[in-house]
Amino acid sequence: MNTTQQTGGQSPLTGQVLFYQQPQPLSPEDHGGLGVKQIPEPFGFLRQAHAVPVTVTEFGLAASSYPIIFVGNDRTPVAVMGVRQGQNLFVDEQGRVGEDHYVPAFVRRYPFVFAADDSSDRLVLCVDRAAPMVSNQPEVPFFENGQPSKFTNDAVEFCKEFERQRRATADFVKMLMELDLMEQKTVAFQPRDNQGNPIGDQQKIADYYAISEERLNALPDAKYLELRNNGAVGACYAHLVSLLNWPKIIQRAVRLSPPAPLNA
Repeated sequence: MNTTQQTGGQSPLTGQVLFYQQPQPLSPEDHGGLGVKQIPEPFGFLRQAHAVPVTVTEFGLAASSYPIIFVGNDRTPVAVMGVRQGQNLFVDEQGRVGEDHYVPAFVRRYPFVFAADDSSDRLVLCVDRAAPMVSNQPEVPFFENGQPSKFTNDAVEFCKEFERQRRATADFVKMLMELDLMEQKTVAFQPRDNQGNPIGDQQKIADYYAISEERLNALPDAKYLELRNNGAVGACYAHLVSLLNWPKIIQRAVRLSPPAPLNA
């Protein structure tokens, strides 16, 4: 999905964001009668996302539920919520995520998102017009008397804070890469019968990047102290602990849909 939008005489807005189908710069002219309403499946849009970006400040909370891994050339940290493309194991039939599982801020900000306006080097608040909770018969309006409602202003502040945390996360990842703390890893699954005997070949679930605990422990004292002073050590160990969730998420996948081959 590309967030490029042309509105009036404005320059296009650019960027790519998971979930968003029809993002538009929010304005009273185009969205004055719109707002949000309660829907039967509040997290239905999350059902096909098997990995969701998380910020470094969320590592501790997310680590209790999901493996946190780093992916792509930018080493983006994501919470793994499924082991198959297009399947989220934590969204139930009612389109909800259980109360005992953390919902990343990336998800909670939907249907809002910031998009970059390249012509002015600024961020513009957009709303996904195709989002199921966006309605022309809203329970909570985007605008009141032509001005942003409290709901919209709160969304702006939430997105601003998310953007700050996103930039802090990029700095965190950059620091890890400069210290050469990342290593490539693979996670695989061995199918077994009801008696626990191996059947068939191992199935690879994912290739990813992770922090090497060995390299972390081998850092010179000055570098480790630098990580500690930057508040990064806690996040490093939260990530390492989160990897212990791989067996749980694999078993969850097998329990919920055993016939299909696993493939992240």
